[in-house]
Amino acid sequence: MPPEIVSAAPHSPWKHDPAHFGAPADAADTPSRRTALGLLGGTRGQVLDVGCGGGSACIALADAAGMLVGLDHDPGMLAAFERDCAARGIAHRTVLGAWPEAADQAGQADVVVCHHVGYNTPELAPFLSALTTAARGGVVMELTARHPMAWLDPLWQRFHGLDRSAPATADDAVAVLVELGIRPSAIRWERGARLPEDPAWVARRLCLPPDRVPEVAAALEDLPRRPRSVVTLTW
Repeated sequence: MPPEIVSAAPHSPWKHDPAHFGAPADAADTPSRRTALGLLGGTRGQVLDVGCGGGSACIALADAAGMLVGLDHDPGMLAAFERDCAARGIAHRTVLGAWPEAADQAGQADVVVCHHVGYNTPELAPFLSALTTAARGGVVMELTARHPMAWLDPLWQRFHGLDRSAPATADDAVAVLVELGIRPSAIRWERGARLPEDPAWVARRLCLPPDRVPEVAAALEDLPRRPRSVVTLTW
């Protein structure tokens, strides 16, 4: 985002509401979950969730794990994770900090999961190396095939006249892993059509004031609902 647009925004476009990141009551049967369960192999091992948010990735493994460790830089996200684990009677602990700076506090785990954090990582190589070091059994990384905010590119053009550069992709992450000497397995799958987005949230992401929300809502109606392509990387 151009700094002049961000500086003029009435609210930070980066802020996320932890209330939107709670784990679902029933875990979805995804390739990422199946892969992580396979790495656990019925050992009741420890799972480390890097960038855990509300803990959806690791809570989906709770029935097969003995301990969940959630790491996140946002105290609100960790509070949501703790509440969910406590309500479900899941053994857990939290680590407040960024990765890989807080890797020593998190320690090693049998399986490390990292869902939808890669695109928020400016220096991907040390991030991935630290995931590898932390995992005794393996790493399961889930991310969308293209940057998850790439679908907003037509709206950046519509509201700001801004042509965005080509988005980062999961293939870029694979290329970094290969440069590190790691050849991950990749499973490509579809999560299903994108649900209607909250116009107020989209306006905030676009650095627009609240009085533009009706215009954003109308613009969202013009965008097609397309399946979200997801990639599960394992090493």
